[in-house]
Amino acid sequence: MLTGINPLLTGELLMHLDEMGHSDTVIIVDAHFPASRLAERLITLPGTTSPAVLEAVRSVLPLDDSPAVDLMTSADGTVLDVQKELLTAAGIGEADVRFVDRFDFYDDAEDAYVIIRTGETRKYGCVIVRKGLVGHESA
Repeated sequence: MLTGINPLLTGELLMHLDEMGHSDTVIIVDAHFPASRLAERLITLPGTTSPAVLEAVRSVLPLDDSPAVDLMTSADGTVLDVQKELLTAAGIGEADVRFVDRFDFYDDAEDAYVIIRTGETRKYGCVIVRKGLVGHESA
């Protein structure tokens, strides 16, 4: 056990986050997402929510230059509650996020450094985060 580390950040997850380079992506997805099919590296955190996992990841991972965060566009184009919670967990506002089509999101997931599948059951509880520079002003 380590002090000062969010308990959702397992040793394996911390290793992957540490190995990521500048602009590499970590994708945090809901339980509906086809993560097993798309992921080269997959971490599964059942019983968690996407915003809680994003908050944990952001505690150790600086964001790239804006837009460093992508959300999947909802079916009707509205920003859903779970997406608002993801923005809060990322520490950004709607002006700093890019919304992408579901199938473009899937394409982006194939190139992700790591995908974290949560137990999130709300639809559109998925987020792409690009790693910034450690020690950079945005960190």
